[in-house]
Amino acid sequence: VQLQASGGGLVQPGESLRLSCTKSGGAISRNSVAWFRQSPGKERGFVAAMRWVNSIANYADSVKGRFTISRDNAKNTIYLQMDNLKPEDTAVYYCATSIQSTTSPRIISWSSWGQGTQVTVSS
Repeated sequence: VQLQASGGGLVQPGESLRLSCTKSGGAISRNSVAWFRQSPGKERGFVAAMRWVNSIANYADSVKGRFTISRDNAKNTIYLQMDNLKPEDTAVYYCATSIQSTTSPRIISWSSWGQGTQVTVSS
């Protein structure tokens, strides 16, 4: 199982980005999916997650109303649409999956991880 994250880049405050994470080596349809992020000198933190059973999503308070997690099972891909980006959103973003039906914000709940994609928000 491999997760390949992409879509990061340098944007100005207020702009948008869409991150993608494609799974190879198995179907993502029966995986709960999540995004985490890590800034320099900080621990990896929860951003968003979606259960595979009913697609219920959970978001960190800091991104509610600005970020949207979604999935396309036919493409074996999950997305993170990020709108109204702020400098404090600057981080390496990681996707993760779990075979459990979960939206847990805990790192230990997620068994497979992608390699990360850098998002920089700066004027």
